[in-house]
Amino acid sequence: MEIIEPLVFPTMRMPEPTQLPTPILEVPEGAIPSYTPLVVPPSTLKAPPDVNVPMEGEEPATEPASPPKAPITLPPLPPEVRQVVIPNTDITIPVPQTAILVTAATTATVSVAATLTASAIFKRLVSLMKPIIKKILSKKQPNAEN
Repeated sequence: MEIIEPLVFPTMRMPEPTQLPTPILEVPEGAIPSYTPLVVPPSTLKAPPDVNVPMEGEEPATEPASPPKAPITLPPLPPEVRQVVIPNTDITIPVPQTAILVTAATTATVSVAATLTASAIFKRLVSLMKPIIKKILSKKQPNAEN
């Protein structure tokens, strides 16, 4: 039997840590809350003589009216679009042609059915193939060791 020399690991000399001065913290000072009282005018306060104040019962001067807003105009609908009126309201909803609705509904139904079918088939294949793959891998494992 041959004697094996022990492994020699490389060593590295780490520098000494830098000495930092101790921080000097100032004593915190709290701000004392203060309150400025709200000045309420007395009930006997009267307006200066050159200011016109409406008396009780009089209507105050109205503010100038803002310019009227332009009504919203919608572009005209194409002739193939039907409109459905919701009963007891003045709301109309545009509805596309029947052919367009049938095409959209058929496409959605077929895509959902295809997705559900493919996922069911995939789950079934995984459950069938799992034992076969395990058996193949267990037979190849002993061969890989030799």
